[in-house]
Amino acid sequence: MSLRQLPKAVKEIRLHLCQSGASSAGVRQFIKSSYPALKEANPDVKVLIREAQGVNPRAFVRLERGVEHQASLDGLAEKDVASALSKLAGQ
Repeated sequence: MSLRQLPKAVKEIRLHLCQSGASSAGVRQFIKSSYPALKEANPDVKVLIREAQGVNPRAFVRLERGVEHQASLDGLAEKDVASALSKLAGQ
């Protein structure tokens, strides 16, 4: 499954990251390069980006009926961030 083809059950994606921390570098790069295509392909899915100094990067995917899955993105490269989100969306 590609991030461009999210299942209908996915209602929201939240990304928590640090604006300057090295462990969030892959998440920042993912947002710069992949966010526009992700949002264009899934206009009904809310994508929330939360930045706070010193936080560990995490991803949250909310599915229908309020079911939520989360994963740590600490130190992951851009392609690994996409893979982690795909895995969360497919659970």
